[in-house]
Amino acid sequence: MAKKGNRIQVILECTEHKATGRAGMSRYITTKNRKNTTERIELKKYNPILKKVTVHKEIK
Repeated sequence: MAKKGNRIQVILECTEHKATGRAGMSRYITTKNRKNTTERIELKKYNPILKKVTVHKEIK
């Protein structure tokens, strides 16, 4: 039987895009290790609607 892994999928959402109120949404799916990274992650990713690199935070 395979054991349950520590890696989980998380969704990252752009913080700047939410503040502007423009239509659409910039989201990315990635994985993180639940054991090593217990807090929510923040990564800089490209937002195609705003056409620049912005901070994306993990959402629940």
